Amino acid sequence: MSDVTHSGGVGLPSRHIGDEAAKRLKRRYAAEARFKFFGMAALSAACLSLLVLLWTIVSEGYTAFQQTHIKIEVEFSPDNIAPAGTADRRRLMAGDYRAVLFEALDRKWSDVTDRDGQRLLEGLFGSGAEVQLRDMVVADPSLIGRKVEVWLLSHSDVDMFFKGHVGADEASGGRMAARQVAWIEALRAKGEIEKRFHGRFLTGADSRDPEMVGVLGGVMGSIFTLAICFLLAFPLGIMAAIYLEEYAPKNRFTEIVEININNLAAVPSVVFGLLGLAVFIAFFGMPRSTPLVGGFVLALMSLPTVIIAARAAIKAVPPSIREAALGIGASKMQMIFHHVLPLAMPGILTGTIITMSHALGETAPLLMIGMVAFITDVPGGALDAATVLPVQIFMWADNPERGFIEKTSAAIMVLLAFMLVMNAGAIWLRKRFERRW
Repeated sequence: MSDVTHSGGVGLPSRHIGDEAAKRLKRRYAAEARFKFFGMAALSAACLSLLVLLWTIVSEGYTAFQQTHIKIEVEFSPDNIAPAGTADRRRLMAGDYRAVLFEALDRKWSDVTDRDGQRLLEGLFGSGAEVQLRDMVVADPSLIGRKVEVWLLSHSDVDMFFKGHVGADEASGGRMAARQVAWIEALRAKGEIEKRFHGRFLTGADSRDPEMVGVLGGVMGSIFTLAICFLLAFPLGIMAAIYLEEYAPKNRFTEIVEININNLAAVPSVVFGLLGLAVFIAFFGMPRSTPLVGGFVLALMSLPTVIIAARAAIKAVPPSIREAALGIGASKMQMIFHHVLPLAMPGILTGTIITMSHALGETAPLLMIGMVAFITDVPGGALDAATVLPVQIFMWADNPERGFIEKTSAAIMVLLAFMLVMNAGAIWLRKRFERRW
């Protein structure tokens, strides 16, 4: 035996190892080093991809929380708003605020008299400007008959240009005219155009105009839908898991049930959408496009996963816990609900967190039951027509207007924040139920 110095094995008795054994050890440690390197490379690639994804979303979407406003003096003429002098809310809502805006444009740009120029001036403002004027009068009828300076929402194309998403050459050669670009630059020089916090994006619902869209309608629809899904899938899943794990006899029937549960967990989600369309809407006649039906469909989709996770958590509780409970005189139900279930609850909640997060991002089953409808109101309950945030993102991403790209990225940011808050609450509950033995 010759003395061998082996640099790969730290702490090995290198003087008493043969040449062949040393070579094998060297190859083995080299293979382990390569495996460790590939593992670190895979982890680094995954983290880098996640960072690139998040950076892309944030860099595209953070500007959506601000919207370009233009300062202009308007006169709330009674002839356009309330000719009869009434302050009735319905009459004020029906006022001609478009005429109020056009008159303000004529006063501010009195030198623009040609028809094309007036049309281009009108294009500086979107429909949101008229809505703003209406809301101001409805909130304060004393404005009628007065002249005030207000900051009004600009058109989405103006907003994209002012934020720098569209260059001057691209704007003048596309949806905006050269005269509009010149007017915007003149307003910039006077300080009469600026970006302001866009609260409507967080408090509004869907709209045809990018500058008027909001995510609250989708957020509330998601909350109602997930609440119904949780209230159905969570207790039913736990009860089914308890029965299958603690009470059901081990025979051919229960084996078939278990196989079907495992198979249902792997069924594509669109199939559950077709099932909901055929059963809940076509057969039972439940209202279409409502969180109630959406929650039922997502509950059907989530139930197998909750059952599997709950069974695994219950099975992980040591048999000694059951034996000790029964040994001191507890009934089987007391043993399950007082001892086994509290210890299994952290694992059950972990599976439920994953399932609810999966349900939050689903679109295919909800598209099948009509939750893709264009809903301009924030739903007030589970029976109101609604959409959910992932479906709203899907619809905005399919819109060709440049303004919706920004809004889509911002809505994804809201969805991620919503999911983080939901998961944080579930993790807190899991920690509260966690017990050590």
